[in-house]
Amino acid sequence: MNGFPLLTFLTFIPVVGMVIILMLPKEKTSFIKYTTLAATGIQVVLSAAMMINYNYGAGGVFEQASFQFIEKFRWIEIAGLSWLGTVKIDYFMGVDGISAPMVLLTSIVAFIATISSWNISHSLKGYFALFLLLDTGMMGVFVSLDFFLFYVFWELMLLPMYFLIGIWGGPRKEYAAIKFFIYTLFGSVFMLLVMIGLYFSAVETLADGSQVFTFNMLALMDSANYTADGILSPFNPANLRFIAYIALFVGFAIKIPMFPFHTWLPDAHVEAPTPISVILAGVLLKMGTYGILRISYPMFPEITRDLMWYIALFGMINIIYGALCAMAQRDFKKLIAYSSISHMGYVMLGMASLSTTGINGAILQMFNHGTITSMLFLLVGVIYDRAHTRGLNDFGGLATQMPVYTGFVTVAFFAAIGLPGLSGWVSEALVFVGSFGVELIRVLAMISTLGILLGAGYMLWTLQRVYLGKLNEKWKELTDLDGREYAMLVPLTIIIITLGIYPSLALDIMNTSVNTLVDLITTSAPKFLLSGM
Repeated sequence: MNGFPLLTFLTFIPVVGMVIILMLPKEKTSFIKYTTLAATGIQVVLSAAMMINYNYGAGGVFEQASFQFIEKFRWIEIAGLSWLGTVKIDYFMGVDGISAPMVLLTSIVAFIATISSWNISHSLKGYFALFLLLDTGMMGVFVSLDFFLFYVFWELMLLPMYFLIGIWGGPRKEYAAIKFFIYTLFGSVFMLLVMIGLYFSAVETLADGSQVFTFNMLALMDSANYTADGILSPFNPANLRFIAYIALFVGFAIKIPMFPFHTWLPDAHVEAPTPISVILAGVLLKMGTYGILRISYPMFPEITRDLMWYIALFGMINIIYGALCAMAQRDFKKLIAYSSISHMGYVMLGMASLSTTGINGAILQMFNHGTITSMLFLLVGVIYDRAHTRGLNDFGGLATQMPVYTGFVTVAFFAAIGLPGLSGWVSEALVFVGSFGVELIRVLAMISTLGILLGAGYMLWTLQRVYLGKLNEKWKELTDLDGREYAMLVPLTIIIITLGIYPSLALDIMNTSVNTLVDLITTSAPKFLLSGM
């Protein structure tokens, strides 16, 4: 786009909005709200411009020319550190077919969550300032191509999310916030250690011909840049790559969340206010799987191949376990939380296939789940705002009293089930096609199909208990959707239906980059069997 720093604007526009909010008097609640809406709205416009100008034929993994909207300059340089040499860290941003859909998803979900935040009742100034800081952290993760910069944004998300749950959450908000904080920080420590190990294992050749240790993700993805004696070099006979892979994978698995690191999620969802639940399920969970695709897979291709069966196994466990837990819930919000665990299992299963079809399905499932589950949490928030209860057995016959609302519920429920013609079906179908084509994980894929039946079970049972049958007289005064709620739900409905009918809108963006990633994992790097490490 003619040198326009698109990704910088996308990432830091919320910070500008946050600064404006902090300078406003706390009594100016309307200005605070509309400033947030403007900042997230600009993000949507910029991400749409990015998609319009995106070159669908380009894509790669460790070639800078394959990334688009590149922004790179020296950010930190510290010279004269004896054996360490000169530390050079770049401000390095760019997108490809793996990250571009996540950028668009983040901007859409943040904008919708801003509209959902309109009825936050106290400490608006602090809430919206933290909200925008969280937005910057999320966007920064998806556009960073320097591991150090990636880690800064990854950690930046932790603080605002902790306070957004801990201050504006439900009755057990402090417990949920602390649990979220400890789990995420635990994973971040592993990520930090691996990042430092990788830094001292590979070098980047600069324009002047000199070589320096590097955090450049693209350099770290190319085995030719690793030194023979680097601790995480594939050419070091005593390397610790397997341990590093597991440590990094755990850090990302906590964010997914993958069984058995999932227990923070239901508590965080139940106690978080509705807009934060939307962001948590719509965007934050995707950072775990995105991190695996962006960092773990291309930097450790040989170990990825060796562990693909185990990744599929945990994906299967997520699918079945999450669905069974969802079926047992009596709290509407907790049911949707456990369904998110189940649906993220499909992402892991598709990733484990190491096939273009499966990984395309996984990335599309990340996007589709982000929109579908955001809509589900918004719908729970609509009914909770009116009835002040989320008990599934407290309702009955709401379709009679709130027919339009029930129509949106039906679309979201059937999209989550995977009804053909809605977006959830396409991504799940691609995941199963890709995983069934790999003999090693075919049995796990077959067992995972039980998740489809279980998902239909708990969703249809919920639809029956809450919306069908005779109206509970207790709720005969409930009103249907208002204008603000239409503004939240209509865009998500359009996206769900559009991608269900024409998924190539998303798949065409991903395909080239995914092909290159699959080629790197399966053929480009030397294979090291675990027994030989």
